[in-house]
Amino acid sequence: MSEAPRWFVEAVSAPHRSAFVDVEGCRIHYLSFGDGGKPGLVLVHGGAAHAHWWSFLAPLLASDYRVLALDLSGHGDSGRREAYPRETWAKEVMAVAAHAGLERPPILVGHSMGGFVCIAAASLFGERLAGAIILDSPVRRPDPEAEEGARGRAFRNPKTYATAEEALAHYRLVPEQPCENRYLVDHVARHSLRHSQEGFSWKFDPEIFRRFMPRAIHEILPTVRCRVALFRAQHGLVTPDIGAYMYELLDRNAPVVEIPEAHHHLMLDQPLAVVAALRAILADWEHSVPLRPALEATGPTRLGSIS
Repeated sequence: MSEAPRWFVEAVSAPHRSAFVDVEGCRIHYLSFGDGGKPGLVLVHGGAAHAHWWSFLAPLLASDYRVLALDLSGHGDSGRREAYPRETWAKEVMAVAAHAGLERPPILVGHSMGGFVCIAAASLFGERLAGAIILDSPVRRPDPEAEEGARGRAFRNPKTYATAEEALAHYRLVPEQPCENRYLVDHVARHSLRHSQEGFSWKFDPEIFRRFMPRAIHEILPTVRCRVALFRAQHGLVTPDIGAYMYELLDRNAPVVEIPEAHHHLMLDQPLAVVAALRAILADWEHSVPLRPALEATGPTRLGSIS
């Protein structure tokens, strides 16, 4: 494993809180970084991932924001459901923001499948959001985790291993890609494990990819009701033509930002570049007026319950 740099060691040692909220009969876990009263960010992981995919980046944003990172149902330390509609995950995102007591509409940041969840939330609850930043979520095709769940073996029959080391030896990113920052891969892999009497297994529910056919995301993207920014990894799944297509679906009213030398899992490849790009977008949004009509009449309000 590559040696972890000082910024990472300090970030994962930063104080944070762990909490749970019930959403439609399922216990949802989330992490909270930073002090109350600040603008809110809600970070949404990809398929078969978890909140700790963000726990080394969240402290770098917490000086200016209250940062929340949740485990969607069927993932991490959250409960499981009989089915996982994208709209239910969107309600979980909003419920976490409300439970944490954010005083203003938050900005959502979602990676891969989590980006699609943020798009759904921006369509359903856009008037209660200050924006959504979508990281390498390719509109035009299924998310890579769902494709793997449908056709591949990585998520179909997850095994149980005798030791954590044996399990970690079998951990791989989906879709597969090179990653020089092995300390980050090790970090997310270790937080992906659940220990039981039988041994060590992965925390995600394999049923998340099997039980529903979601509405096509290209039909949802044009209906978002808050401002949106798109991040694409230079070597990721949102190719320049897909980025241009998403830009058109958003009425040419969203910045498209490329993260250089990054593959699909861009927060593992270029974590500090991702933080810098997020800071730039967030700083601009703090000092600009959104053009999307749904936000023009929306003032700061305390988040309410989920309808």
